[in-house]
Amino acid sequence: MCREGSPSRHTPPDICTSAGVAAGIDLCLHLVRRDHGSRIANDVARSCLVPPWRDGGQAQYIQRPVPDPTATGTAPTQAWVMEHLAEPLTPADLAAHANMSVRTFTCRFHDETGTMPGQWLIRQRVDLARHYLETTDWSVDLVAHRAGFGTGVSLRRHLHAAIGVSPQTYRRTFRPASTAA
Repeated sequence: MCREGSPSRHTPPDICTSAGVAAGIDLCLHLVRRDHGSRIANDVARSCLVPPWRDGGQAQYIQRPVPDPTATGTAPTQAWVMEHLAEPLTPADLAAHANMSVRTFTCRFHDETGTMPGQWLIRQRVDLARHYLETTDWSVDLVAHRAGFGTGVSLRRHLHAAIGVSPQTYRRTFRPASTAA
């Protein structure tokens, strides 16, 4: 609970209290959000592996880095994909970019990342959609299109499979009511 106001005889200056560890984390994120904005609070929450705005029952919101594009193997193609997420991409497109056969690319990609190219591509698109949900007022259909899912239905299915929430719930979680459209 926060009581924020100017000091006077009857009102103490900016006093915030919480009870319990989770409530303390919520309070800290509230103060960061108030003083530095939602983007910084979201980054702090991610680094602490907690949601910045709790409704309850959410998965952990973790960003996954992409390897250095100057590395050998499939890293240059992974970096290229990140610039073309909104486009339809097939395993053959990725293999062609890497100058490999689909089979060689798939094996090498799996060896390097521990996942199949299609699964990795969906994860990157989900991460991009999450970014758009946090930072724009775009409709779910527009977010889906810009993130490469094509339709809102596809985005809803993939986001729910990845983190267990709908796009609207995710947006509410990462954008307090005062900033969400």
